[in-house]
Amino acid sequence: MGETSRPITQLLNQLSTGDQTAADRLIPLVLTELQQIAGHYMRTERPGHTLQPTALVNEAFLRLVGGVGVDWKSRAHFFAVAAHVMRRILIDHARLKRTEKRGGGDLRNVTIEENVVFSYHDPVELLSIDEALNRLAEFDARQCRIVELRFFAGLSVEETAEILQISGRTVKREWNLARAWLHGELSRAAQ
Repeated sequence: MGETSRPITQLLNQLSTGDQTAADRLIPLVLTELQQIAGHYMRTERPGHTLQPTALVNEAFLRLVGGVGVDWKSRAHFFAVAAHVMRRILIDHARLKRTEKRGGGDLRNVTIEENVVFSYHDPVELLSIDEALNRLAEFDARQCRIVELRFFAGLSVEETAEILQISGRTVKREWNLARAWLHGELSRAAQ
């Protein structure tokens, strides 16, 4: 936690108490990191995606600061929730696209590898992975968060460990377990 974490945490605390002017002061402090998270997500989207990174950041920020009574614990907590909110926005967008165009991708080709941010070109693939992650969350919520932060948001082991307040070794171990579990789930879904 550096010097930049302190003002963000203070503004998040003010926002939690209902001070909506804190949101205006928070924007310049968090915008770059939100854009980086959105950039990770959008680089994995299919070509010609109608949702732009700026729109994803704006929608996520509005959802984050619009939530009344959110008890922001820290800067890391804020960015972890931001990554989750962006995933939800993209899932909603994929569901809309699926209703417009029926069909599905080949889930046997979807892999969750170390240092590889998720890439898909079919909304059905994203929805299948989201459903598998929801099942993983029922079994092990922390492993689901690790996959979300590493695979979808493109965070490093160290960044994930900081956000979840666990060791890097634990992140690596649970990342491997979650990948194996998800591979099994996606293979069953592809059959």
